[in-house]
Amino acid sequence: MMQFETEQIFQILGALAAGAIIGFEREYHSKPAGFRTMILISISSCLFTILSVSVGTGDRIASNIVTGIGFIGAGVVFKEGASVRGITSAALIWMAAAIGMSIGFKQYGLAMIVVLIVLMVLVALSKFEIILDNLHQIKTYDIVFNSTDYTIEELENDMKAINIKFEKIKTGKQNNRVQVEYNIDVSRKKKREMIDNFFINNDKINGFEV
Repeated sequence: MMQFETEQIFQILGALAAGAIIGFEREYHSKPAGFRTMILISISSCLFTILSVSVGTGDRIASNIVTGIGFIGAGVVFKEGASVRGITSAALIWMAAAIGMSIGFKQYGLAMIVVLIVLMVLVALSKFEIILDNLHQIKTYDIVFNSTDYTIEELENDMKAINIKFEKIKTGKQNNRVQVEYNIDVSRKKKREMIDNFFINNDKINGFEV
């Protein structure tokens, strides 16, 4: 019968703390895979690793952890309009599992350094990402309207009239519902507001997503 050791309890607690740190950031920003999820993933990965080391099947169990975490990560990625969301949460699920495994293999210093790096990426670099996003000049707009009220040609003429630079990506039609995607130049904040107001105040447009 395999007996647990005091160090293993501390390993589990360490995995709990690491998962809680990562999960807190996700929960604070109301993202998928939040506080409890990250804790459970980190602890379970640590536990599997402890067991694999104890019974001498480290490589096999570690590879199964990676496979299983891949399925969980895929579950938080979803498409919303023209955007794909949840990729960062999926990456953090992998990271929480890797940190838990590191603690399970007694690589405490490595796990601590990685947790700090993850926090730096999530907190410090998120501000840098916002700056880059504001500098990004092209946004994809998914626009919906009824063919009885509007045509693509009329929409494009209206956009040209107020100097909106665009590139049509694709179009689709189902019954009277027309859906068009454009890459639109939004190089300045005021220009972005002007473009959004144009779509919001246009009575012929049923809705749009960015």
